[in-house]
Amino acid sequence: MAESGYGRRGSRAARQGSNFEGATGYPLAGVQVIDIPCGWVPRPDQRTLWDYLERGGKRAVCVAHRRWGKDDVALHFTATQMIGRPGNYWHMLPQYNQARKVIWNALNPKTGKRRVDEAFPKEIRRKIHEQEMFIEFANGSTWQLVGSDNYNSLVGSAPVGIVFSEYAVADPMAWAYLRPILAANEGWALFIYTPRGANHGKSLYDFARAEPGWFATLLSADRTPVFTPDRLNQERRELLAEFGETEGEMLFLQEYYCSFEGMVRGAYYSKQLRLARSETRITSVPHAAGHEVYTFWDLGMDDSTSIWFMQAIGRELRFIDYYEAQGEGLAHYAKVLKERPYVYGDHYMPHDADVRELGTGTSRKATAENLGIRPVVVVQRARDTQAVLSGIEAGRNIMSQCWFDERKCARGLSALEGYQAEYDEEKKKLADHPLHNWCSHGADAWRTMAVGWQPRVKHQTVTSVLNGIPMGAKW
Repeated sequence: MAESGYGRRGSRAARQGSNFEGATGYPLAGVQVIDIPCGWVPRPDQRTLWDYLERGGKRAVCVAHRRWGKDDVALHFTATQMIGRPGNYWHMLPQYNQARKVIWNALNPKTGKRRVDEAFPKEIRRKIHEQEMFIEFANGSTWQLVGSDNYNSLVGSAPVGIVFSEYAVADPMAWAYLRPILAANEGWALFIYTPRGANHGKSLYDFARAEPGWFATLLSADRTPVFTPDRLNQERRELLAEFGETEGEMLFLQEYYCSFEGMVRGAYYSKQLRLARSETRITSVPHAAGHEVYTFWDLGMDDSTSIWFMQAIGRELRFIDYYEAQGEGLAHYAKVLKERPYVYGDHYMPHDADVRELGTGTSRKATAENLGIRPVVVVQRARDTQAVLSGIEAGRNIMSQCWFDERKCARGLSALEGYQAEYDEEKKKLADHPLHNWCSHGADAWRTMAVGWQPRVKHQTVTSVLNGIPMGAKW
């Protein structure tokens, strides 16, 4: 075959023959159409997404039920694009350590072949790097599996196409960091996932539905040919039997009908957040001038540092802002606080703020206060399992008093939505400790608040004309 590229049956390339212009607008002379070993073509229910992308669409959100074939569509579409436009392409999983099992070594149960081998036939490959899960192609394109949990290490690369697989449980900051690269390269991004509560996945889907130029589709199991009605009824009965009527029904609606009202299995705060939404406590919560703003921290070293901003007005705890960054020193956060139009009360930090750093002999509390972050209240937030679980319970109990600004606290809310118990693969049950991932930082800062917050009389002395006005009233 010619090294210039290949077409795929059912794609524009295959239909137009040997000389054609690809979906991205790049001319491809002398392209030889080859048969894909698995004979893959998009099904009719996959065709709308495929056609949008093939016509040159740049931003697509596909929310689809379990086993719809989200990764298969993405892999095969990426293969056509790598020929049409030589460049770097990524397939991003929420965590890098998932990539080998979920994609690289995954077999097509119908053919017994690796999915990557079917999507990227050996005829178009130059070299494959098993350890790095990286493929080089004859025309110079590359494809690699990456994780949203190490997006910082990816900044500086220049992909022209990224698939965000299972985006609803991925770190949304990865998209924030990588989108300027795609904008500069006029590259494309495809977000594929099944819902995991009303988190950043729902926000992106809602945005894509309303934004000109974006594509959004939601495909429940009754709109596709994957499951018969009898099979769906059987799945529902099994989930209800295994997880109980309430949780089983929510899981069924989430996994098969793409309900955003579902829950992350083992999520610690999902019930409380659903109640907050139903009571309209996740809404627009403006900063009330004249009221002090308290901050609650989780301090990272190599990890992220997270900060919740809260005003206590009457019995209401109003979370008006949230900030998170990675790899920055305390001077960066002092600048962030100073740039906001807030008058601060106490700054609550976990117990490691008292630890003296080896290089300077100065504690992080002292450093923070020298930078103007004062006064710092150190919260004795122990890390043993029982103390962590007690702190989580405190975080649940206090949430009924809380209001959240939907826009400014979006990342923090996504972290709370996704904060969950780790799943023990060997024992096939939830462990008695949280899963450590990107959600941990915002959730740990929330635990600092739940364990440490102590309102004082002096804090309630206010001059704001808004004093006493409940959040449910008009501002």
